[in-house]
Amino acid sequence: MRAPISVIIPTLNAGPALPACLMALGEGLQEGLIRELIISDGGSTDATLQTARAAGAEIVTGPASRGGQLRRGAVRAKGDWLLFLHADTCLAPGWAAPVLAHLTTETAAAFRLRFDSRHPMARLTESWANLRSRLFDLPYGDQALLLPRALYHAAGGYPDQPLMEDVALARALKGRLTLLPATALTSADRYQRDGWLRRGAQNLTTLARYATGTPPETLAQRYTKRP
Repeated sequence: MRAPISVIIPTLNAGPALPACLMALGEGLQEGLIRELIISDGGSTDATLQTARAAGAEIVTGPASRGGQLRRGAVRAKGDWLLFLHADTCLAPGWAAPVLAHLTTETAAAFRLRFDSRHPMARLTESWANLRSRLFDLPYGDQALLLPRALYHAAGGYPDQPLMEDVALARALKGRLTLLPATALTSADRYQRDGWLRRGAQNLTTLARYATGTPPETLAQRYTKRP
């Protein structure tokens, strides 16, 4: 029986973070869960692709747009299940057992968020993200997403857009999402750089504007101009 999961990671100059992300997948390899690793790159100029090749990944290239990169990666996937994972996120030890249990279902799942920071605001932000995921079926991409390939395609997959691609797919999966008893440890660099309160407020504002119809391309222009 072939391993069930295709792991898909979008990258763009992810050289510093990618090795730790890939190392954390070793647990899934040992348990026979991972069939293939697909790196969907948006034009990296650092060591990202060298790291990917050394790990035996299949590499897909195209324009830099996380939604588009995720979509291209999914097209190449052969596993019955897809695990979408950001390069600056590591699945915490012990993740394989909850994932194995979830494979008996036909639903999608996200991981519980945790930041690699001891800042008090990190705990508050994590709590909100996990509450949002439970109450509103709205996990973000840094929580990773695991779902059957058939369900991914039935939901329309990731849209080819530069921002809010995770929200768009979560909306399409509403009512078919659960939160796993497993943790995704993600980088707090952006919050530490911008400030926890400022970054959190900007994220909420961006979500609200997207929900009221602002095009993702317009939101992305402002997003990339953040300090």
